[in-house]
Amino acid sequence: MIGRQVNSIGTKARLLQAAETLFVEYGYEAMSMRQITAQAEANLAAVNYYFGTKEALLKELLSSRLDRLNEERRSLLAACERVYGENGMDVSLVLAVLFVPALRLARDDGPLSMRLLGRIYSDPSPFIRDYLGAHYREVYECFFAAFERALPQVPRHELGVRLQFSLKALSGVLASQNLDQLIAALCVGEEVTDTRLLARLIAIVSPMLTTPFGQSAHADAIERVMALADDAGLVPALSPTKFGSTGSVFDLLAQPVAAQGRT
Repeated sequence: MIGRQVNSIGTKARLLQAAETLFVEYGYEAMSMRQITAQAEANLAAVNYYFGTKEALLKELLSSRLDRLNEERRSLLAACERVYGENGMDVSLVLAVLFVPALRLARDDGPLSMRLLGRIYSDPSPFIRDYLGAHYREVYECFFAAFERALPQVPRHELGVRLQFSLKALSGVLASQNLDQLIAALCVGEEVTDTRLLARLIAIVSPMLTTPFGQSAHADAIERVMALADDAGLVPALSPTKFGSTGSVFDLLAQPVAAQGRT
C-alpha cells in the first residue's frame, strides 16, 4: 500500500513537471497530451485519473505557481501602501512590488520558474488569458489602481495600452531560452545581484509607462524615415484601414487590463 502511494504521488508530480517544461518551451496550444505522457514516462490513463483533461492539468500547474505569487504580491503591495501611503508610491515602487516576489519565487523553485512566468503572461492562448482573468482579477484590479495612482496624468485607456505593451514585452524576454545570457548581459562586468537586476529591468520598463505620447521629435524622425522609404519605393505606406485614428487595435490590447481596473 505504501509503495503504491509513493508511486502514485510520483506519477502525478512527473506529469506536472513534464507539462511545465513543455508549456515553457512550446506554449499551451503547441503542447500535446502525447508529449506530456512521453516526457513523464506515464500513460494517458494516468492523466485521465489525476486530471481528466489537458485543461485541468494546466489549471493545477498554473494554480500551484501563481496562487502563492499573487498572494505575496498583494501582501507586499499592502505593506508598501502602509509605509508610503496609497498616493505616495511611484511607478518604480509599484513595479518593484510586482517583480520582487517573482524573483524570490524563482530563487525558491529553480531557474525554470522565471521562464514559466514569462510564458504564462506572454502566451496568446485564449485558455491562458481566460484563466488568468477569472482567477486573479482582484490582484489585477489592485495593481491597476496602484498604477493609476502613480500615474494620474495618464488617461485610463492609455495606461492599459502601456501596461499591455511593457509587461507583455518583458514577459516575452523572460520566456526566452537564452534568459541566463540576457541577464548576464544586463549586468555585464558587474555582479548580478537581485537589486541590480531588478533596478535595470525597472529602468527599461518604466519609460514605457511614463514617456509622454505625441513628442514632436519622435514624430519628426518617423516622418523623415517614411519619406525616404516612399522615395526609395522600399515599403508601401501604412493603410489607414488597418491602423486608423479610432485606436481599435489598441482598444483590443488594452481591454483586459482596463476591465481589470474597473471598480
